[in-house]
Amino acid sequence: MTEFAYESKLDVRFRDLDPVGHVNNAVYATYCEQARIDYFQDALKVEGSDVNTVLANVEINYRKPIEGLGELTIALGVSEVGNTSFEMEYELSFEDEVVATASSVQVVIDPETKEPAPIPNEWRERIENFDI
Repeated sequence: MTEFAYESKLDVRFRDLDPVGHVNNAVYATYCEQARIDYFQDALKVEGSDVNTVLANVEINYRKPIEGLGELTIALGVSEVGNTSFEMEYELSFEDEVVATASSVQVVIDPETKEPAPIPNEWRERIENFDI
């Protein structure tokens, strides 16, 4: 597994499976979302309700299907930081095999105007101390 600054563990649930017994492709984005929220809480010390970001882009590269139930490990970290946005990289593993990689771009927004806003300095410092 590639080195990442943070890992989140999630359970593959029965509801995630499609009729042929593997995780539906759309669920992978939900796994990344949950890992991202875990990262905000654990690494950036920001509660989910205080995360004023919108998802601007997500890309998922599927390598192997997740078949059946079990524990999924999502390794992730911030790979690039801009003025109002940052990019995150993900590596999803199931039964010790990488099943997908992904990336996303989050844009910080002002909660009142809904316009892009600068990344808070405390987030930037925590990202740099945690990831870089």
